[in-house]
Amino acid sequence: MAAEQDTTVVRSRRTSNPTRTLVCLGFCGGGTGPYHAWGDVVPPDVDLAAICYPGRDGRFLEDFAQNWDELANDATEAVLSAATEGPYVLFGHSMGGWMAFDVAVRIEKQGGPVPEALVVSSANAPSRGLTVKDMFPDRRDTDEQLLTWMRTHGLMPEHVLQDPDLQEMALELMRADIRVRDTFAYRPGDRVKTPLQVITGENDDVIASDAGQQWKGLALGDFRHDVLPGGHFYTPEIWRRLPVSIPALTAPKTSRSEAR
Repeated sequence: MAAEQDTTVVRSRRTSNPTRTLVCLGFCGGGTGPYHAWGDVVPPDVDLAAICYPGRDGRFLEDFAQNWDELANDATEAVLSAATEGPYVLFGHSMGGWMAFDVAVRIEKQGGPVPEALVVSSANAPSRGLTVKDMFPDRRDTDEQLLTWMRTHGLMPEHVLQDPDLQEMALELMRADIRVRDTFAYRPGDRVKTPLQVITGENDDVIASDAGQQWKGLALGDFRHDVLPGGHFYTPEIWRRLPVSIPALTAPKTSRSEAR
């Protein structure tokens, strides 16, 4: 009898004896799909997993989370489930970057197991709060504006573009994530001991010019800020190979006690 498939921790790459797992959290309106292709570019001894939020992919029959705290609780539980298989690096892009930071804070407060590194991509520091720049797409956008945004950033596969029913589902998912994002509130004092890497695009108008310095103020441990070519999703080639820009994936293996 086949083992039941995990619809929350979606493992698209497994090796026999992995050094670690890259665990990815989704961006606004996204599922696990954009991360699957990274299985071809992560180091050979690294597994790849993406966390599926409620209301999409294999969890499409579940209700969407109603607010940030509800989604963060769900994501934290999922990441801890992924962590049972060994060391991991936690990654989040855009809204997922804030979620990854929040999840890392929660896990540190709970006593672990903490990630070897936290990697935040294309996100301003959450300590400055939810600003107009961070509220994109906007909840007031029309359906066509949201569809245009998803097409522009490669979030709308061709088969969805040609199917009105699938477009409607994509819009429902996007609006559900926007509602959750807009309930985010930074908890004053939240910082991470976990080594923190921030990655931003040099032409991303959403990212504040001092984002690196703001993020550095949230890091109690090692910190680095890397700026890559392109905008919010970099360039297509850089996005496709983004794990290559994460040094933690090739670092010597750490034990659980060393990661604490």
